Amino acid sequence: MLCELAIENLALFESATLAFGAGLNAITGETGAGKSLLVDALELLLGERPRASLVRKGAKEARVEGRFVLPAESTRAKELATWFEANLPAAMEEWNELAPGDERELILTRTLSAEGRSRAWINHRPATQRVLRELAGLLVEIHGQNEHQRLLETAEQRRLLDAFGELDRELDAYSAARATWLAAANALAEFDARARDRRDKLDLLSFQARELGEAKLSVDEHRDLLAERELQRNGSALAKELGAVVDELVEGESAALGAVRRAQRVLERWEGKIPSLAAPAEGVRQALAHLEESSSELVRFQDGLEHSPERLDAIEQRLYAIERLEAKYRLDVAGLVAKHAELARELAAMETAEVDHAGLENEVARTRAELEKRATALTQARRGLRPRLKKEVEKRLADLGLEKARFEVQVEPRTAPELASPNVDAARSRALADERRFGPDGADAVEFLLAANPGEGAEPLRLVASGGEAARIMLALRTALSVKQSIPTLVFDEVDSGVGGRLGPKVGEHLKELAGTQHQVLCVTHLPAIAALAHHHFQVKKSVANGRTKTLVTELDGDARVAEIADMIAGGASQATARAEARRLLKG
Repeated sequence: MLCELAIENLALFESATLAFGAGLNAITGETGAGKSLLVDALELLLGERPRASLVRKGAKEARVEGRFVLPAESTRAKELATWFEANLPAAMEEWNELAPGDERELILTRTLSAEGRSRAWINHRPATQRVLRELAGLLVEIHGQNEHQRLLETAEQRRLLDAFGELDRELDAYSAARATWLAAANALAEFDARARDRRDKLDLLSFQARELGEAKLSVDEHRDLLAERELQRNGSALAKELGAVVDELVEGESAALGAVRRAQRVLERWEGKIPSLAAPAEGVRQALAHLEESSSELVRFQDGLEHSPERLDAIEQRLYAIERLEAKYRLDVAGLVAKHAELARELAAMETAEVDHAGLENEVARTRAELEKRATALTQARRGLRPRLKKEVEKRLADLGLEKARFEVQVEPRTAPELASPNVDAARSRALADERRFGPDGADAVEFLLAANPGEGAEPLRLVASGGEAARIMLALRTALSVKQSIPTLVFDEVDSGVGGRLGPKVGEHLKELAGTQHQVLCVTHLPAIAALAHHHFQVKKSVANGRTKTLVTELDGDARVAEIADMIAGGASQATARAEARRLLKG
């Protein structure tokens, strides 16, 4: 609730601090004393566009500061914590340091310079006017001349209807179905968005796989081709030189192989007689074995050596083709072979993707059917609440002198025409339309309608009569819906406009009932019956000192309160009958 409101240099207010309490707070005073300035101060605090003329003459700036306190475990405190995390996470630091049971304090500040510039703070941290307005709208609502009432917003009307009918279970089921459907729809949309890229990639992968497949690359083949190319390139020189080597080793008159064999025979005759020759003899035998083996291989190589220009040309062409692929893919032959295998795997996966697309479409259809089912159940539940809420509101309206007013709750399908754009295909257009139709709060457009007088058609609340009649309508609605927590602090300005003595007590009872549930109520009133029912009573009056007029606010109690109510009754607190009536009203 709003515990404290401090005002400095705002029009007739030089300095004032009001300590509001729980329940009903009445604000009274003579016409022109400055009661409406309190509402102006609250509107400034709520982020409304200010008027530079509000700054007190001679002052550099006006300042309004409000201190709000909320129970730690209250629904509103939890909602505010969620809001802070999304909009001003730094401001949550102080709250997070508090013990779980501690009250949460919130300080809103707004200044207005004489030049018309305004600044705002939330818990002493600078904030924009938009952010201040959004946050303050969760804390305070003004009914009267103010047109920016949360109850006039269809989102708030929908929320209150759901709270009135305790539709948490239906809402949770719908929200879960919507989240599942959105996840499936987004997965399909992402898949489709990548479809063109996949097609382009599929073409590239297919070409590359075909190119590498037709090349039939092999690391062994490449190695053998390189070796054979050297043979073919050097075939003539190699044949000539190898022939000379074979001749010297095997075929010539003084061939090395024959000399070694003779040496072996000589050593074999003597090694049995002369033991010291055994080792050299063994060495010669081993040398002979190696020489014979090498000579045989050389002869076979020489015999198989064929030099063919045609074969060399074929080898060169094959190696050029391989080298071109290596340069194109920037890989060696081993890398190209691995690349071909990788391409085959990717192609197989992309072929599977078409099956995945069908599965995603089926999942979207399935989850949408479930969402439609949950949305229908929510719609039926909301429509089923209409007679009960209508009866409750019209009863309250009758109590407040609007017995002929007719209240209706409109629950209609939320429409969202499909987009007609060359950049959006039909499937995506339908998906976007569904996304607009199935909003976070259901598929319904909920709106409160009212016909204030007989013969008039029911119109949305934002179009009903202004001033005190509108304030009484809002009071009736808020009272009917007060079993559910809404805006913590409600301000009623001119709620008693046009209300006579007969209706005054009824209006007061509604205000007190509203203040006795989960709301703090501030009421600017001219009716003694309302003022007497208040839990806290503030008097606004003018004072002139040193040629300057200023407005003072005093909380009344005891005889001072009796005198104020008596003055409201008869215009003269000194009259005994008026004071007696004031005491009677206060005793209730």
